[in-house]
This record gives sequence, C-alpha cells and structure tokens, in this order.
Amino acid sequence: MSDNGLITNADGKIRCFWAGEIPLYIAYHDEEWGKPVQDDRRLFEKICLEGFQAGLSWYTILAKRENFRAAFDHFDFAKIALYDEHDIERLMADEGIVRHRGKIVSTISNARRALELVAEYGALATYFWSFEPAAHQRFKTVDLATLKANPVTDISKALSKDLKKRGWSFVGPTTVYAFMQAMGLVNDHIEGCCCRQPAEEARGGFIRPR
Repeated sequence: MSDNGLITNADGKIRCFWAGEIPLYIAYHDEEWGKPVQDDRRLFEKICLEGFQAGLSWYTILAKRENFRAAFDHFDFAKIALYDEHDIERLMADEGIVRHRGKIVSTISNARRALELVAEYGALATYFWSFEPAAHQRFKTVDLATLKANPVTDISKALSKDLKKRGWSFVGPTTVYAFMQAMGLVNDHIEGCCCRQPAEEARGGFIRPR
C-alpha cells in the first residue's frame, strides 16, 4: 500500500487499499461499495450486517453474506419482524452465520422498527437518504489521512442518534458511517481509485427518494 492509501492490483488497476488482492473483496469494492442504493431490503440488509460486523472484519461477514440472506429470509424485514423465540434458536444453531444472540435479537427488533419507518416515510430509502450530507458538509479531499481521522461524521452521529431514539440497536455512529459509505450516501473511494469516478457518476444520475 502506498502512503496515499491506494494499491495497484495484478490487473493493473489502482484501488483503495482495503480491496486487497482477495477476489471477493475486489468485486465488492468495484461493483457495490459507494454506489447509491434505493432498495429497502438492501438497505436493511446492509445496516444489519454492519451491526453483525462489530468486533469482526468485514471480510468475515462478506464471506457469509449468502448464508445470512438464506437464514434471514433475504432480509425481508416484514417477515423478520414476525420471528419468535423458535427463530432465534434456529439462527443460533446456524453455523453459516455469526451466532451472536444479541445481534440476532437486534436484527429482529430492528425489522420491527423498520416497518415503523416505512409507515412514517413510505420507504426506508426515503428516511436514510434524507441524511445524505450536502456538498459543503463533505471532505475537501478524500485521502487516507482524512478517512482515518474521520471514522464518524456529524451526520453519521445524527443518524445514529435518531435511529437509537426510534429503538434501533447496533447502530453506533461508526457503524452508521460505514453503512453510508457502502450504500453511496457518500463517495469515500480514495482520490485516484479507479472506482471513484464511476461511483460519482452513479451518484450523479441517482434520483433521490423523496
């Protein structure tokens, strides 16, 4: 990794350092991370998986993502909201996911809170995208030093606070900022990364839910 947080992979492309050389990580970096998402299930899935990641590496979660999807009804939060103790025990016995009772219970509770948000806003996307920072609230330069110095932002703190007030859990400001980065509410591909401009173009053409 260079001092600016970029790496040059075997295919000759320059990427953010965290993409590394693992194909699964590179595909996630290139095809998903930083591109705007409006689909409610994907938004719910991501914020839950960020909660499951707490104390672990994102690669651990990414490698188990398909197992999580199968175990949690593809993150259909209307179905998860109906889970009971039997489902909790089923999930605790599932070796394909992270078997953490607190995080499993949190996901079920958050599904119920998600339904409340949909009732209020019409869609999770409408709620989450209302926290997209304005241009003047963004970093002047997106480099390694800036990202290391800002694992949270004022807006991720505000979103975290509002979610917690609404009864969500495992949604601290660092978790929430990682969610915002991944779902394209911000573009934190490091300047010079091959995916920064495509992500910016995707954001430019994205119709914000209102």
